[in-house]
Amino acid sequence: MRCSSPSQRQLRIGEQIRHAIAYMLLRAEIQDPILHGVMLSISEVRMSFDLRIATCFVTSLDNKNIDKLVEALNHHARYIRGQIGKSLRQIRYIPECRFQLDTAFDNFSRIDMLLRSSEVARDLDHG
Repeated sequence: MRCSSPSQRQLRIGEQIRHAIAYMLLRAEIQDPILHGVMLSISEVRMSFDLRIATCFVTSLDNKNIDKLVEALNHHARYIRGQIGKSLRQIRYIPECRFQLDTAFDNFSRIDMLLRSSEVARDLDHG
């Protein structure tokens, strides 16, 4: 029986993978015209319990064609896996990278907009 919270090892490996991919994006090591000149952020990397799959959550800082960006990253996943393998020498298997759109920031902005609405302000103002 597994617990639902990630282990310290999963968190550590996920953070190392996040840093390695962010460094690759910063140096523009992935040769793809869709990814050229785009500001991307890898907000989180969640590791599977056996450390064989890394789910990378991506958001675009300029919100341009995020679906095409995620598709391009998934297209180059094997190359990315090979490159992060050079920096992760302490694990036995280099995980398969899967990229997904991170919708957490959209949820945060929607909640913020709701909290700033006049109806909520009226309910909170008991005078």
